[in-house]
Amino acid sequence: MSTATAVSTGTWTIDPTHTEIGFSVRHLVSKVRGKFEAFEGTIVTHDDLTASSVNVTVDLNSINTGTADRDNHLRSADFFEVESHPTMTFVSTGIVQKSDTDFVVTGDLTIKGVSKPVELATEFLGEGGDPWGGTRVGIEATAEISRKEFGIDFNIPLEGGKVMVGDKISIHINAEAVLQA
Repeated sequence: MSTATAVSTGTWTIDPTHTEIGFSVRHLVSKVRGKFEAFEGTIVTHDDLTASSVNVTVDLNSINTGTADRDNHLRSADFFEVESHPTMTFVSTGIVQKSDTDFVVTGDLTIKGVSKPVELATEFLGEGGDPWGGTRVGIEATAEISRKEFGIDFNIPLEGGKVMVGDKISIHINAEAVLQA
């Protein structure tokens, strides 16, 4: 495995068949997990990795929590309102290198027309060749956001001042990207 200081420079395209953009949120007394199945993105790397950039667009219609009724509710005006806001985007604004493999990628996350700064704790997993003659990188990133900050505040009150759906959303990204020739 190579270190982050040895990343090839260029434009990388996120491989959707080897990438997962997922989330989890508190529901009643447990957590619900889901993922988005349609997205695209690029990573542009430079010799100085802190000058690199990330740009990702997620199709909110592609949400999959394993339950069709819940997915349809999440697409509705109570949550994502996909008819008016079909995509979620992340555009990086900065990168801080913490070690050879650990970074903080800051950027603007836009959901429902609301943009907020987000920090992704990012681990570089390596770079290497694939069986098709390409070069790939692996990256894992996590973040936590408040859904209410993006205007997603639907809830059902419960006894004792509790609510059905938590505010904090944990984001989990496992990405593989291919260097473009």
